[in-house]
Amino acid sequence: MRIDLSGKTALVTGSTQGIGAAIATGLAEAGARVGINGRTGGSVAMAMELMDGDLVAAPGDVSTDAGCEQVLSALPQVDILVNNLGIFGARPALEISDEEWRRYFEVNVLAAVRLTRAYLPGMKERGWGRIQYIASDSAVVIPAEMIHYGMTKTALLAVSRGFAKEAAGSGVTVNSVIAGPTHTGGVEDFVYSLVSKDLPWEEAQRAFMREHRPQSLLQRLIEPEEIANMVAYLSSPLASATTGGAVRVDGGYVDAILP
Repeated sequence: MRIDLSGKTALVTGSTQGIGAAIATGLAEAGARVGINGRTGGSVAMAMELMDGDLVAAPGDVSTDAGCEQVLSALPQVDILVNNLGIFGARPALEISDEEWRRYFEVNVLAAVRLTRAYLPGMKERGWGRIQYIASDSAVVIPAEMIHYGMTKTALLAVSRGFAKEAAGSGVTVNSVIAGPTHTGGVEDFVYSLVSKDLPWEEAQRAFMREHRPQSLLQRLIEPEEIANMVAYLSSPLASATTGGAVRVDGGYVDAILP
C-alpha cells in the first residue's frame, strides 16, 4: 500500500513537537506540502530545521481569532487539515476553575472549529479534502485526574461527526483519531507527576501504565509515529470511504468494540 500525497497541501496545528511534529513529518514524507504551526515564528523555525520536505511556516496561536487569521494568511487554502493542537494536565476535579474549563475548550475544541469553518467550504468547492481531529482515549474513558481534558476530547468526537454530515456527498471526509497514551516530552512530565521521579524512564513508564492505564492491551506508550501512520492513511485517497468515524490508535486501551 503506497500513500501518495503529492500535490496536496496540509496544515497540522501544534506541529512543532510531539505528535504534531510526527504527523507533519509523515505527511511530508508522503509528498504533501505541509504547513508547520506553532504559537511563534521562532518555535516554527526551530522545528522546521529538524524536518525535511516541502514545508511552509504557518505560525499563530489558533486558539485566538488573531492567530487563526495569521495562519490563514500563510495558508489560505489547504487540502488536508489536521487539528492536532491540544493541552492537558492533571487537576483534581473539584479544583478546576471556570477559567481553566474555558481555556481547555478554547484551545482543544474551538481552535479546531474555527479552522474547519475556514477551510471546509473551499474543500467542498474543489470536491476533495481531508479533515481530522486528534482526539484521545480520554474522550471515551474520562480520566479522573483530568476530566476537563477528557471533556474536550469527547467534544471533538461530536464536532467531527457533525462536520462530516456538513461535508456529506462532497468528496471531503471528516474523521477523528482516538490516540491512546503516547510517548511525548509532555507525557514524560505527566508520567513523572503521577509516579516517583526517582524511577528511570522505562520503569516509570511501566509503573504509569500498570497503575494508571492498566486496561491497555499494548502495555506500553504508543510512539508518535504510530499515530502519524494512521493520519497519513486517512489523509490519502485510499481512505475515500472512511468518514464520520472515530478511528482508534489506542493500543486497545478502550475496552469496547466501538468507541
